[in-house]
Amino acid sequence: MTARPAPLVLALVGVVGAASIAVAVALAPRVIDDGTDAGAPPAAEQPPRWAEPAALPPAAPAPTGPGVSGLVDPAWVEAVAAASGISERALSAYAGAALAKHTERPDCTLGWNTLAAIGWVESRHGSHGGASIADDGTVSPPIIGVALDGGSTALIADTDGGALDGDPEFDRAVGPMQFIPGSWANWVIDASGDGVADPHNIDDAALAAANYLCRAVPTLGDEQSWRAGIAAYNAEGVYLDAVATASAEYAAAAGRATAVEQ
Repeated sequence: MTARPAPLVLALVGVVGAASIAVAVALAPRVIDDGTDAGAPPAAEQPPRWAEPAALPPAAPAPTGPGVSGLVDPAWVEAVAAASGISERALSAYAGAALAKHTERPDCTLGWNTLAAIGWVESRHGSHGGASIADDGTVSPPIIGVALDGGSTALIADTDGGALDGDPEFDRAVGPMQFIPGSWANWVIDASGDGVADPHNIDDAALAAANYLCRAVPTLGDEQSWRAGIAAYNAEGVYLDAVATASAEYAAAAGRATAVEQ
């Protein structure tokens, strides 16, 4: 197995406020701000309370690849990526995960724009600190959070022997959607079709996040449920505001892009 490049380490800004949040949620709280705002939506003067699910992306006439990213119409991906600033590879993962989840759980009404907003807040769509996404969806170098050692963070002892985060003492959030290893063990999935479930792969991470959100709440199709779902991922107010703002802007960008095509 080829050795991974040295991981990038995120500085966590937020602090988990309750033990019930710390282990059950997928992530340790963070709003990254390192000046590398790939796909950053414009800041809203007043953050919206929530973001309605964007229209489902059109499916590809035939799958363009083995995983969820191959489910989406490439022309739509190209147009919306240009309008939103999200890379085509990241966008195809979010949109493909939303399509896959809609097939399984249409009642969840999870929009790709919500997954994209979480991906932006968590890791700048897998680009934090100069990381990039390979054609197979793998983010490299791996994006690793700081040790959850109870100092300025929640205290979460190691759950994976350092296999995912390189830390045998404490857990660290990993990958483009920043899963804690103990949570990844509950939501592990191969969505890229390569036979390996990997939180550092954006297809796998995006579908795992979709599965988590749709288990956390029955639907994300109304304000109260949407906010409850995002709060289950990360309950801090600044996080909710950031995800709502980005999600609404991404939906608007897609609307503009598809209107031009029509």
